[in-house]
Amino acid sequence: MSNETKRDVFEDLVEELADAYVALDGEGLGDDLTNEDKQAYLKDYDNALPDDLPVIPELIGKYLIMRKHDRGDLVQALDEGTSFLLDGTQWESVQDWFWFSDVKDSVDTFARAWVLGAWKVEETGEIVKLEAYN
Repeated sequence: MSNETKRDVFEDLVEELADAYVALDGEGLGDDLTNEDKQAYLKDYDNALPDDLPVIPELIGKYLIMRKHDRGDLVQALDEGTSFLLDGTQWESVQDWFWFSDVKDSVDTFARAWVLGAWKVEETGEIVKLEAYN
């Protein structure tokens, strides 16, 4: 395993592509690939979502959105009582997913979704970003 980040690999790729275009002696895109172009690719990469987004059920995603909207923190979200109703579903269903589901490391998965502010909905494959709910 390497200590190189995906960003490092991408930057190397952008540099290699730029060098390859220049080596074409003006044939193709060599003259058109500017430093601004490279910076735009790097910026797009920085803004892109990770490939391995956490996958959580729709109900859990709705709960996450609700807790973030209420300005709660991760500890509160994991430790809430059983008094909530969420889409007519008892909160116990959310707690059960955290602590008793077949999902390996469901608490870690929820925490990643919380920190990233993005996840895939298990049932539909839709990607949800929290910024859309602020």
